[in-house]
Amino acid sequence: MRRKILIHSIAFSPDGVSTAYLYNDIALGLKENGYEIVVLTTTPHYNRVEDELLKQPLKKKLGGLYYRSDFNGIDVYHVPQKKFKSTVARIFGFIYWHVLSFFLGLFQKNIAVILSPSPPLTIGLVSLILAKIKGAKVIYNVQEIYPDFLINQGSLKSGMVIRGLKVLEKVVYNFSDAVTTIDRVFYNTIVSRFKDASKLFIIPNFVDTNLYRPVIDVDRLDPNLFPHKEAFKVMYAGNIGYAQDWEPLLEMAKRLKDFPVEFWIIGEGVLKARLVNDIKDEGLENIHILPYQPRHNMPHLIAYADIHFIFMNPAMESDGFPSKVYTIMACEKPLLVITGENTPLYNFLEPNNCAILIKSAEKDKLMQLENALKNAIINKSGISTLGKNGFHIIEKQYSKKAVIKQYVSLISGLLNQR
Repeated sequence: MRRKILIHSIAFSPDGVSTAYLYNDIALGLKENGYEIVVLTTTPHYNRVEDELLKQPLKKKLGGLYYRSDFNGIDVYHVPQKKFKSTVARIFGFIYWHVLSFFLGLFQKNIAVILSPSPPLTIGLVSLILAKIKGAKVIYNVQEIYPDFLINQGSLKSGMVIRGLKVLEKVVYNFSDAVTTIDRVFYNTIVSRFKDASKLFIIPNFVDTNLYRPVIDVDRLDPNLFPHKEAFKVMYAGNIGYAQDWEPLLEMAKRLKDFPVEFWIIGEGVLKARLVNDIKDEGLENIHILPYQPRHNMPHLIAYADIHFIFMNPAMESDGFPSKVYTIMACEKPLLVITGENTPLYNFLEPNNCAILIKSAEKDKLMQLENALKNAIINKSGISTLGKNGFHIIEKQYSKKAVIKQYVSLISGLLNQR
């Protein structure tokens, strides 16, 4: 039986973003279970971490047409990509990535399974064509629901393009051998788009509990960036984009100027420049905004804050699930969340009693948020209980070992069908 898996992902090590970290761990977990792994991905362009590039150097091939690297004994092929400002350049780079990754995939021998995560949706089509030629099985992993995410974000308005993407979505879902999604809400949203619902599975994301764990010592953080202060620290670490609602943050910083509370935003993204300007225009000196920090410092960074906030954009709160939730919980820290009822995030947090949860549809949500922060400042022990609750949930259900076991079971079942 062939036991070689091709992971086809737009982000992978040494890129420093959540999808890369997730699939790094999936690749290593599958390798530990006896599978041979090869990866098709891009060069780091979401978050270049120079330390990681030194550990995993990219070797130029065919004059830079593509690159190769070694990730813990796993062969990785990288198609060059950049963060282009020009729309035309972005489209060209996107097409280049698909075409070249397809041809690189053709040269791989004895592929048994192709595993590809969304986004983008188009990666599923390339994987299907490769699998047809190679006689391989396809598993498509829905991390975000496309094209719904783009439509709700407001960046996709062309009726013709929307119809085309909806057709593509059905093709990817129905011609894949298995489709996995991360949550019951996602499952319920897309299950009607399948002719055969039995090929749709729920496999949640997970957290590396060897890395993300409760820590007390935060001294490894740069004291110039993260000074020792008595203030109550409220933090967001991740992508600064459209999936989040930044207005509640700005409003809380205004309302709580005279309180011992400070807000921290760590990351990059398309809305960072606008957010920086808003903070400057409002004179909000209680908000500190910093670039991405090295991954090995993340548990200490999470420990530095008293509470971590996630304010979801109401237009997109049903189409994604922030993976940072797991890492925060694994570090035994509480969450402060605004999201809609019956969204993936709400349905996950509400029964687990690990977050201060505010419904985005509530008219007085800003007042609730202000009161929650004021109460948390006074009663730190109360929110620490939320953190402990979250930690126990991660240990029981969302460890890397538990979730990798589900992927191994799915792959084994598909291969036994051959």
